[in-house]
This record gives sequence, C-alpha cells and structure tokens, in this order.
Amino acid sequence: MKVVIAGATGMVGSQLLKIALAERSISEVISFVRRADHPGHPKLQEVVLDDFENYSSYSSEFKGVSAAFFCIGVYTGQVKDELFKRITVDFAVQFAKALEQGSPRTRMCLLSGAGADQTEKSRTAFARYKGMAENQIAVLNLDFYSFRPAYIYPVEARNEPNFLYQLSRTLYPLLKLLGPNMSITSHQLAKALLIGGLHGAPKSILENIDIKALLES
Repeated sequence: MKVVIAGATGMVGSQLLKIALAERSISEVISFVRRADHPGHPKLQEVVLDDFENYSSYSSEFKGVSAAFFCIGVYTGQVKDELFKRITVDFAVQFAKALEQGSPRTRMCLLSGAGADQTEKSRTAFARYKGMAENQIAVLNLDFYSFRPAYIYPVEARNEPNFLYQLSRTLYPLLKLLGPNMSITSHQLAKALLIGGLHGAPKSILENIDIKALLES
C-alpha cells in the first residue's frame, strides 16, 4: 500500500507517520512537509513544500494511493483569521482535490475537531472553518472520513500553545474519568486515523467516542 500524509511533523501527524512506517502492509509513505525530518528511511519520501495550496508539480505522488491523511492545523489565536482560514480550509481542500485527481475514490482522512459546524454559521472560527473544510471535501469523488477528536493529550512532551492547553494537560486524568467523548491521546488518534484510512470506518463523521470505538473494532 501507498499512503500520503500532509502534516507529519505535528503532534498527531508525527505519531501517524511512525505507525505508518512500522505497518508491514504499507510499502511507501509520501510525506508533504515544510522541512525534511527523516532522511534515508527506505519507505519514506519527504516532499518539501513552500505552498500547501499548490500540488501541480507533484501529480505522480498522488497516483496509486491507498489512503491519504490531512493533519495540518493551527491553534486558534496563533495567526490572523485570514491565514487561519487558509490553513484550515484551503490547504485541506487543495490536498483533497490533488488526491481526487490522482487517485479518485480512494480513502481520505481529515483531522478535524470536536464542534466542527457544517452549517458554517458558528461564531467560533475553528468550528466554522472545520465545517467548511468537511463540506467542500465531502462532495469530491473520495471515500472521505472526518475525525473530530475532543481534547488530544500529547504523548510526547511539548511546549503547550496556550494556558487552556496547559490546564487541559494538567486535568487530563480527570477528563479520562468523564467518559470516552472527552479526550484521546495523540497516539490513539493516530492509530485510529490509520485504521480508518486502511480499512474504512462505519460512518463518515467520527466524533471522539466513535474514534475510540474504531480502535476496538
């Protein structure tokens, strides 16, 4: 199998890349990144991009793909709204369109988020733009799955982007006790993404509880 990943240097994408490279059924991984981090791996081809809205020079990388994963994201408040929308919506949609052109009907998994609003009317930019991305990809000729995790606990140490994430990390043991729809680890989410990409899922929109159920299927 050949898989394609956009965002393999992020919290979830980096976990996904590790699992994909260790998966015996996967023979080739194409990773679109801003910088190469894994030179020389026999399964991995890292494609360094400056523009994540333009894949016109990389049509061959999207041919014969078994599954594709879009894991690029940015935290609310870190960039201006215009750029936040470009990263959340335009980057994801252009990736999906390149996949549709090279490997129509193949599986694509989008790392979305809890609260994504497909009515596109939410006052919260994150929810509104995630809903836009889902809507625009869903109409393409792809087998599309959107993963909507709740709080994602990073299994590898990192500098938290803001106070809310610092607090959530501290409260994670409590969040775990509140039920399967409240939290998930970055490793669990990455593993579920790969399962969905390689084997499909029972529904196209997977909330946190559905993602955890996929791990047990």
